[in-house]
Amino acid sequence: MKRILFLTVFIFILFFTTLGGAERIKDIAFIEGFRENQLVGYGLVVGLNGTGDKGDATVQSIANMLTRMGLKVSPKDIKAKDVASVMVTATLPPFPRPGSRIDAVVSAIGDAKNLQGGTLLMTPLKGPDGRVYAVAQGAVSIGGFQAGGAGTTAQKNHPTVGRVPNGAIIERGVDVPLNMSRELRLILNSPDFTVASNIMMEINKTLKGQYAKALDPSTVLIRVPEQYRGNIVGLMTLIEAVNVTTDVPARVVINERTGTVVIGSNVKISPVAIAHGGLTIEITTQYGVSQPESLSKGETVVVPQTEVKAQEKEAHLIEVSGTTLGEVVRALNAMGVTPRDLIAILQALKESGALKADLEIL
Repeated sequence: MKRILFLTVFIFILFFTTLGGAERIKDIAFIEGFRENQLVGYGLVVGLNGTGDKGDATVQSIANMLTRMGLKVSPKDIKAKDVASVMVTATLPPFPRPGSRIDAVVSAIGDAKNLQGGTLLMTPLKGPDGRVYAVAQGAVSIGGFQAGGAGTTAQKNHPTVGRVPNGAIIERGVDVPLNMSRELRLILNSPDFTVASNIMMEINKTLKGQYAKALDPSTVLIRVPEQYRGNIVGLMTLIEAVNVTTDVPARVVINERTGTVVIGSNVKISPVAIAHGGLTIEITTQYGVSQPESLSKGETVVVPQTEVKAQEKEAHLIEVSGTTLGEVVRALNAMGVTPRDLIAILQALKESGALKADLEIL
Protein backbone atom coordinates (compact mmCIF):
# COMPACT_ATOMS: atom_id res chain seq x y z
CA MET A 1 0.00 0.00 0.00
CA LYS A 2 2.86 2.36 0.80
CA ARG A 3 4.43 1.73 -2.61
CA ILE A 4 1.10 2.34 -4.37
CA LEU A 5 0.52 5.52 -2.37
CA PHE A 6 4.05 6.76 -3.10
CA LEU A 7 3.66 6.01 -6.81
CA THR A 8 0.31 7.82 -6.91
CA VAL A 9 1.74 10.92 -5.23
CA PHE A 10 4.77 10.86 -7.56
CA ILE A 11 2.59 10.67 -10.68
CA PHE A 12 0.35 13.46 -9.29
CA ILE A 13 3.35 15.74 -8.70
CA LEU A 14 4.92 14.89 -12.06
CA PHE A 15 1.65 15.59 -13.89
CA PHE A 16 1.09 19.01 -12.37
CA THR A 17 4.76 19.96 -12.66
CA THR A 18 4.66 19.20 -16.37
CA LEU A 19 1.32 20.96 -16.80
CA GLY A 20 2.51 24.03 -14.93
CA GLY A 21 5.39 24.53 -17.39
CA ALA A 22 3.16 24.43 -20.47
CA GLU A 23 1.33 27.28 -22.14
CA ARG A 24 -1.16 27.48 -24.97
CA ILE A 25 0.16 28.58 -28.35
CA LYS A 26 -2.40 31.41 -28.46
CA ASP A 27 -0.76 32.89 -25.32
CA ILE A 28 2.81 32.90 -26.65
CA ALA A 29 2.41 33.50 -30.41
CA PHE A 30 0.23 35.16 -33.04
CA ILE A 31 -0.41 34.80 -36.76
CA GLU A 32 1.68 37.05 -38.97
CA GLY A 33 -0.36 39.83 -40.57
CA PHE A 34 -3.29 39.51 -38.18
CA ARG A 35 -2.49 42.35 -35.80
CA GLU A 36 -3.74 45.63 -34.39
CA ASN A 37 -3.27 48.97 -36.16
CA GLN A 38 -2.90 52.46 -34.72
CA LEU A 39 -5.23 55.34 -35.64
CA VAL A 40 -4.82 59.05 -34.93
CA GLY A 41 -6.74 62.26 -35.53
CA TYR A 42 -7.00 65.92 -34.52
CA GLY A 43 -10.17 67.12 -32.83
CA LEU A 44 -11.82 69.61 -30.50
CA VAL A 45 -13.28 69.07 -27.04
CA VAL A 46 -16.05 71.56 -26.23
CA GLY A 47 -18.14 72.34 -23.17
CA LEU A 48 -15.27 72.91 -20.75
CA ASN A 49 -15.77 75.12 -17.72
CA GLY A 50 -13.19 77.80 -18.55
CA THR A 51 -10.30 75.31 -18.55
CA GLY A 52 -9.69 75.29 -22.31
CA ASP A 53 -6.89 76.61 -24.52
CA LYS A 54 -5.68 80.17 -24.89
CA GLY A 55 -3.67 79.68 -28.09
CA ASP A 56 -4.45 80.89 -31.61
CA ALA A 57 -4.42 77.37 -33.09
CA THR A 58 -7.60 76.39 -31.24
CA VAL A 59 -9.32 79.65 -32.24
CA GLN A 60 -8.43 79.03 -35.89
CA SER A 61 -9.72 75.46 -35.67
CA ILE A 62 -13.05 76.68 -34.29
CA ALA A 63 -13.33 79.25 -37.09
CA ASN A 64 -12.60 76.60 -39.74
CA MET A 65 -15.19 74.24 -38.24
CA LEU A 66 -17.89 76.92 -38.18
CA THR A 67 -17.04 77.91 -41.77
CA ARG A 68 -17.62 74.31 -42.92
CA MET A 69 -21.01 74.48 -41.19
CA GLY A 70 -21.95 77.58 -43.17
CA LEU A 71 -21.22 80.22 -40.52
CA LYS A 72 -18.84 83.09 -41.20
CA VAL A 73 -17.12 84.03 -37.96
CA SER A 74 -13.98 86.09 -37.50
CA PRO A 75 -11.30 84.48 -35.30
CA LYS A 76 -11.17 87.74 -33.31
CA ASP A 77 -14.73 87.17 -32.10
CA ILE A 78 -14.02 83.65 -30.77
CA LYS A 79 -13.12 82.93 -27.14
CA ALA A 80 -11.60 79.48 -26.75
CA LYS A 81 -11.57 79.15 -22.96
CA ASP A 82 -14.26 76.46 -23.14
CA VAL A 83 -12.62 74.55 -26.04
CA ALA A 84 -9.44 72.47 -26.16
CA SER A 85 -7.41 71.11 -29.07
CA VAL A 86 -6.75 67.40 -28.63
CA MET A 87 -5.13 64.47 -30.36
CA VAL A 88 -7.41 61.45 -30.56
CA THR A 89 -5.89 57.96 -30.75
CA ALA A 90 -7.43 54.51 -31.05
CA THR A 91 -6.38 50.93 -31.74
CA LEU A 92 -7.98 49.14 -34.70
CA PRO A 93 -8.37 45.45 -33.75
CA PRO A 94 -7.64 42.55 -36.11
CA PHE A 95 -10.44 41.74 -38.55
CA PRO A 96 -12.39 44.98 -37.98
CA ARG A 97 -15.90 45.26 -39.34
CA PRO A 98 -17.75 48.51 -40.21
CA GLY A 99 -20.16 49.51 -37.49
CA SER A 100 -18.14 48.03 -34.63
CA ARG A 101 -17.19 50.36 -31.78
CA ILE A 102 -13.81 50.87 -30.12
CA ASP A 103 -12.51 53.16 -27.37
CA ALA A 104 -10.81 56.45 -28.18
CA VAL A 105 -8.18 58.23 -26.07
CA VAL A 106 -8.21 62.04 -25.98
CA SER A 107 -5.04 64.00 -25.07
CA ALA A 108 -4.73 67.79 -24.83
CA ILE A 109 -2.00 69.32 -26.99
CA GLY A 110 -2.45 72.96 -25.98
CA ASP A 111 -2.46 74.72 -22.62
CA ALA A 112 -5.83 73.38 -21.50
CA LYS A 113 -5.96 72.77 -17.75
CA ASN A 114 -8.74 70.21 -17.56
CA LEU A 115 -10.90 68.14 -19.94
CA GLN A 116 -13.50 67.30 -17.30
CA GLY A 117 -17.08 67.53 -18.55
CA GLY A 118 -16.05 68.04 -22.18
CA THR A 119 -17.46 66.49 -25.33
CA LEU A 120 -15.34 65.39 -28.26
CA LEU A 121 -16.70 66.59 -31.59
CA MET A 122 -16.74 64.33 -34.65
CA THR A 123 -13.10 63.47 -35.39
CA PRO A 124 -11.90 61.32 -38.34
CA LEU A 125 -9.24 58.78 -37.30
CA LYS A 126 -6.69 57.91 -39.96
CA GLY A 127 -4.22 55.08 -40.36
CA PRO A 128 -0.61 55.23 -41.61
CA ASP A 129 -1.88 55.10 -45.20
CA GLY A 130 -3.89 58.32 -44.75
CA ARG A 131 -7.28 56.64 -45.02
CA VAL A 132 -10.08 57.22 -42.52
CA TYR A 133 -10.87 53.99 -40.67
CA ALA A 134 -13.01 55.29 -37.80
CA VAL A 135 -14.86 58.38 -36.57
CA ALA A 136 -14.83 59.35 -32.88
CA GLN A 137 -17.30 61.47 -30.94
CA GLY A 138 -18.75 61.51 -27.45
CA ALA A 139 -18.38 62.56 -23.82
CA VAL A 140 -14.86 62.54 -22.40
CA SER A 141 -14.27 60.65 -19.15
CA ILE A 142 -11.06 61.50 -17.28
CA GLY A 143 -11.73 59.31 -14.22
CA GLY A 144 -10.70 62.08 -11.81
CA PHE A 145 -11.01 65.77 -11.07
CA GLN A 146 -9.14 69.00 -10.44
CA ALA A 147 -10.39 71.76 -8.17
CA GLY A 148 -8.87 74.61 -6.27
CA GLY A 149 -8.89 78.21 -5.26
CA ALA A 150 -6.88 80.86 -3.43
CA GLY A 151 -3.60 79.19 -4.39
CA THR A 152 -4.67 75.69 -3.27
CA THR A 153 -5.34 72.91 -5.80
CA ALA A 154 -6.58 69.34 -5.37
CA GLN A 155 -6.14 66.89 -8.23
CA LYS A 156 -6.93 63.23 -8.81
CA ASN A 157 -5.51 61.30 -11.79
CA HIS A 158 -4.48 63.14 -14.97
CA PRO A 159 -7.08 65.75 -16.01
CA THR A 160 -5.69 66.52 -19.49
CA VAL A 161 -6.04 62.95 -20.82
CA GLY A 162 -9.39 61.19 -21.07
CA ARG A 163 -11.19 58.34 -22.76
CA VAL A 164 -14.35 58.11 -24.84
CA PRO A 165 -15.68 54.59 -24.12
CA ASN A 166 -16.95 52.99 -27.34
CA GLY A 167 -16.74 56.47 -28.83
CA ALA A 168 -15.18 55.52 -32.18
CA ILE A 169 -17.22 53.78 -34.89
CA ILE A 170 -15.27 51.75 -37.45
CA GLU A 171 -16.06 52.94 -40.97
CA ARG A 172 -13.65 50.84 -43.00
CA GLY A 173 -12.53 47.25 -42.50
CA VAL A 174 -9.24 45.56 -43.38
CA ASP A 175 -9.84 42.70 -45.81
CA VAL A 176 -7.64 39.67 -45.12
CA PRO A 177 -8.06 36.66 -47.48
CA LEU A 178 -7.79 34.24 -44.59
CA ASN A 179 -9.36 31.13 -46.15
CA MET A 180 -7.29 31.53 -49.33
CA SER A 181 -4.03 31.05 -47.45
CA ARG A 182 -1.93 27.94 -48.10
CA GLU A 183 0.69 28.80 -45.49
CA LEU A 184 0.56 30.49 -42.08
CA ARG A 185 3.38 31.95 -40.03
CA LEU A 186 3.31 31.92 -36.25
CA ILE A 187 5.31 34.75 -34.68
CA LEU A 188 6.53 34.19 -31.11
CA ASN A 189 6.02 37.02 -28.64
CA SER A 190 9.47 36.29 -27.17
CA PRO A 191 11.90 34.73 -29.69
CA ASP A 192 13.48 31.53 -28.39
CA PHE A 193 15.03 28.55 -30.22
CA THR A 194 13.74 25.99 -27.73
CA VAL A 195 10.17 27.28 -27.71
CA ALA A 196 10.06 27.49 -31.53
CA SER A 197 11.25 23.89 -31.77
CA ASN A 198 8.69 22.75 -29.20
CA ILE A 199 5.87 24.49 -31.10
CA MET A 200 6.95 22.76 -34.31
CA MET A 201 6.95 19.31 -32.69
CA GLU A 202 3.61 19.78 -30.90
CA ILE A 203 1.85 21.03 -34.05
CA ASN A 204 3.19 18.14 -36.13
CA LYS A 205 2.05 15.72 -33.41
CA THR A 206 -1.43 17.29 -33.37
CA LEU A 207 -1.83 17.36 -37.16
CA LYS A 208 -0.22 13.90 -37.53
CA GLY A 209 2.25 14.99 -40.20
CA GLN A 210 5.19 17.23 -41.01
CA TYR A 211 3.21 20.42 -41.51
CA ALA A 212 5.16 22.81 -39.24
CA LYS A 213 8.76 23.97 -39.57
CA ALA A 214 10.71 26.34 -37.32
CA LEU A 215 12.37 28.92 -39.58
CA ASP A 216 14.10 30.92 -36.84
CA PRO A 217 13.71 31.64 -33.11
CA SER A 218 10.64 33.81 -33.74
CA THR A 219 8.88 32.18 -36.73
CA VAL A 220 7.17 28.83 -37.27
CA LEU A 221 5.87 28.10 -40.78
CA ILE A 222 2.66 26.00 -41.03
CA ARG A 223 1.48 24.40 -44.26
CA VAL A 224 -2.30 24.18 -44.30
CA PRO A 225 -3.40 20.51 -44.51
CA GLU A 226 -5.69 19.53 -47.36
CA GLN A 227 -8.64 18.89 -45.04
CA TYR A 228 -8.41 22.45 -43.68
CA ARG A 229 -8.27 24.27 -47.03
CA GLY A 230 -10.96 26.95 -46.83
CA ASN A 231 -11.35 26.35 -43.09
CA ILE A 232 -8.47 28.27 -41.56
CA VAL A 233 -10.62 29.19 -38.56
CA GLY A 234 -11.01 25.52 -37.67
CA LEU A 235 -7.27 24.93 -38.11
CA MET A 236 -6.28 27.85 -35.88
CA THR A 237 -8.86 26.82 -33.26
CA LEU A 238 -7.08 23.47 -33.07
CA ILE A 239 -3.56 24.89 -33.07
CA GLU A 240 -4.17 27.67 -30.54
CA ALA A 241 -5.33 25.16 -27.93
CA VAL A 242 -2.11 23.10 -28.16
CA ASN A 243 0.00 23.22 -24.98
CA VAL A 244 3.71 23.86 -25.47
CA THR A 245 6.48 23.58 -22.90
CA THR A 246 8.20 26.94 -22.60
CA ASP A 247 11.74 27.71 -21.54
CA VAL A 248 12.22 31.06 -19.78
CA PRO A 249 15.80 32.41 -19.86
CA ALA A 250 17.50 33.46 -16.64
CA ARG A 251 16.99 37.20 -16.43
CA VAL A 252 17.04 39.98 -13.87
CA VAL A 253 15.11 43.16 -14.74
CA ILE A 254 15.92 46.39 -12.90
CA ASN A 255 14.05 49.70 -13.02
CA GLU A 256 16.38 52.24 -11.44
CA ARG A 257 13.79 55.02 -11.58
CA THR A 258 11.34 53.21 -9.32
CA GLY A 259 13.71 50.87 -7.49
CA THR A 260 11.90 47.78 -8.80
CA VAL A 261 13.82 44.50 -9.13
CA VAL A 262 12.37 41.35 -10.73
CA ILE A 263 14.41 38.13 -10.50
CA GLY A 264 13.54 35.17 -12.73
CA SER A 265 13.17 31.65 -11.37
CA ASN A 266 16.24 30.34 -13.25
CA VAL A 267 18.66 32.92 -11.83
CA LYS A 268 21.70 31.45 -10.08
CA ILE A 269 24.63 32.99 -8.23
CA SER A 270 28.06 31.41 -7.91
CA PRO A 271 29.63 31.36 -4.44
CA VAL A 272 30.83 34.89 -3.72
CA ALA A 273 31.44 37.12 -0.69
CA ILE A 274 29.71 40.52 -0.57
CA ALA A 275 30.42 43.50 1.66
CA HIS A 276 27.98 46.37 1.32
CA GLY A 277 27.88 49.42 3.56
CA GLY A 278 25.82 52.59 3.26
CA LEU A 279 26.46 56.17 4.23
CA THR A 280 23.41 58.02 5.60
CA ILE A 281 23.42 61.82 5.70
CA GLU A 282 20.57 63.60 7.49
CA ILE A 283 20.11 67.36 7.26
CA THR A 284 17.46 69.06 9.42
CA THR A 285 16.57 72.73 9.62
CA GLN A 286 14.64 74.31 12.47
CA TYR A 287 13.49 77.91 12.49
CA GLY A 288 13.68 80.06 15.59
CA VAL A 289 12.36 83.56 16.25
CA SER A 290 14.62 86.35 17.58
CA GLN A 291 12.70 89.17 19.24
CA PRO A 292 14.22 92.53 20.27
CA GLU A 293 14.07 93.90 23.81
CA SER A 294 11.17 96.04 24.92
CA LEU A 295 11.21 99.69 23.75
CA SER A 296 14.16 98.97 21.44
CA LYS A 297 14.32 99.81 17.72
CA GLY A 298 15.09 96.21 16.68
CA GLU A 299 12.86 93.98 14.52
CA THR A 300 11.64 90.44 14.94
CA VAL A 301 13.54 88.07 12.62
CA VAL A 302 13.44 84.34 11.81
CA VAL A 303 16.77 82.57 12.42
CA PRO A 304 17.34 79.17 10.71
CA GLN A 305 19.28 76.55 12.67
CA THR A 306 20.73 73.78 10.49
CA GLU A 307 22.08 70.50 11.84
CA VAL A 308 23.95 67.90 9.76
CA LYS A 309 24.38 64.28 10.88
CA ALA A 310 26.38 61.64 9.02
CA GLN A 311 26.28 57.95 9.89
CA GLU A 312 28.00 55.09 8.09
CA LYS A 313 26.63 51.59 8.51
CA GLU A 314 28.95 48.74 9.29
CA ALA A 315 29.75 46.60 6.25
CA HIS A 316 29.60 42.86 6.93
CA LEU A 317 31.22 40.31 4.65
CA ILE A 318 28.58 37.66 3.84
CA GLU A 319 28.87 34.66 1.57
CA VAL A 320 26.05 34.49 -0.98
CA SER A 321 25.35 31.54 -3.24
CA GLY A 322 22.32 29.68 -4.43
CA THR A 323 21.07 27.26 -7.03
CA THR A 324 17.43 28.34 -6.78
CA LEU A 325 15.60 31.66 -6.61
CA GLY A 326 14.54 31.03 -3.02
CA GLU A 327 18.12 30.52 -1.86
CA VAL A 328 19.26 33.67 -3.61
CA VAL A 329 16.45 35.76 -2.09
CA ARG A 330 17.04 34.38 1.42
CA ALA A 331 20.76 35.15 1.17
CA LEU A 332 20.17 38.73 0.02
CA ASN A 333 17.48 39.29 2.65
CA ALA A 334 19.96 38.15 5.31
CA MET A 335 22.04 41.21 4.43
CA GLY A 336 19.06 43.50 5.07
CA VAL A 337 19.43 45.23 1.71
CA THR A 338 16.93 47.73 0.34
CA PRO A 339 15.82 47.68 -3.32
CA ARG A 340 18.31 50.45 -4.10
CA ASP A 341 21.12 48.50 -2.45
CA LEU A 342 20.02 45.35 -4.26
CA ILE A 343 20.38 47.11 -7.62
CA ALA A 344 23.98 48.06 -6.84
CA ILE A 345 24.77 44.53 -5.60
CA LEU A 346 23.28 42.85 -8.69
CA GLN A 347 25.23 45.14 -11.01
CA ALA A 348 28.45 44.32 -9.15
CA LEU A 349 27.66 40.59 -9.26
CA LYS A 350 27.14 40.78 -13.02
CA GLU A 351 30.47 42.54 -13.51
CA SER A 352 32.25 39.90 -11.40
CA GLY A 353 30.68 37.06 -13.39
CA ALA A 354 28.98 35.54 -10.35
CA LEU A 355 25.43 36.33 -11.56
CA LYS A 356 24.35 33.63 -14.01
CA ALA A 357 21.62 35.62 -15.76
CA ASP A 358 21.02 38.44 -18.20
CA LEU A 359 20.84 41.80 -16.45
CA GLU A 360 18.34 44.17 -18.09
CA ILE A 361 18.20 47.76 -16.85
CA LEU A 362 15.14 49.82 -17.79
